[in-house]
Amino acid sequence: MEKNTIEHFYENTPYKNTGAGGPLLPDGISKEIGHFNVFRSSEIITQFKLRQVMPYNRRMYYKISLLDGRNRAEYADKVIDIDKYALLFASPKVPYNYIPLDEKQEGIFCIFTPEFLVQTKSGVVPDELPIFAPGSFPVFILDEAQAQEIKALFEKMHAELEGSYAYKYDLLRNYLLELIHYGQKLQPDTSLYVTNTSASRTTSLFIELLERQFPIASANQKTMLRTAKDYAERLSVHVNHLNKVLKEQTGKTTTELIQNRILQEAKILLRQTDWNISEIAFSLGFEEVAHFSNFFKKHVSLSPLSFRE
Repeated sequence: MEKNTIEHFYENTPYKNTGAGGPLLPDGISKEIGHFNVFRSSEIITQFKLRQVMPYNRRMYYKISLLDGRNRAEYADKVIDIDKYALLFASPKVPYNYIPLDEKQEGIFCIFTPEFLVQTKSGVVPDELPIFAPGSFPVFILDEAQAQEIKALFEKMHAELEGSYAYKYDLLRNYLLELIHYGQKLQPDTSLYVTNTSASRTTSLFIELLERQFPIASANQKTMLRTAKDYAERLSVHVNHLNKVLKEQTGKTTTELIQNRILQEAKILLRQTDWNISEIAFSLGFEEVAHFSNFFKKHVSLSPLSFRE
């Protein structure tokens, strides 16, 4: 099972197969209507004693959090320090490090899959919403009144999950959209964002994202990120900025680092599998076998077949 799916999330919480608001959706239903649940931060952190630093990973779900406590959110090109209240929007496309700065966390958050919102009459696609777009401001500092307003909305969600109303998931979608629109109406205070202060953090996130494309475990698996632009978009930074940072930090360009890692994986697959050259080329993102052969020969001075033999 791929890590950081909804199932993996539950495996790493004290709720296992139940969830904070009651049981998970029955087998078969979740795939059709998506998944939604609400959790209290204090239950997750204190009961299960999750490690404090929650590093970047490829979550396959969306998350909206009302933070109540000292926290820090680190992105590739900005850092947001939170003293008390904040509203945080997280999507699978934008990596970040989340660091609680004290044990007392009284926030609340919800998780949901894109399929859950698609079920609305308007067929809302989360990736098309401004709040989840790469490069958007993902964290909003709240005052006391705003925090209580958001908390009340989360509490409605929590209570509805425990109820037996036949159309409760329709109502939950309305609450979720209300929360999303609340965030989109907030004007960010850009002074809270410390930009370009940590080239090493950007480099670290890039390397981790690159490594998560590997290893290739199946001939049907395909590397999805192939170009410097792909990585820059996923990290929510400009491709020129990413290239400049990596060149300063590693002495290599973004493209060189990507190609070196693909070449390393190609050698492993040629030596340790019986896949044919076409299967290896496909899994590494090459549309044509000839393109892969030319790439390999350029860097190794041998054809893939000669290297294997």
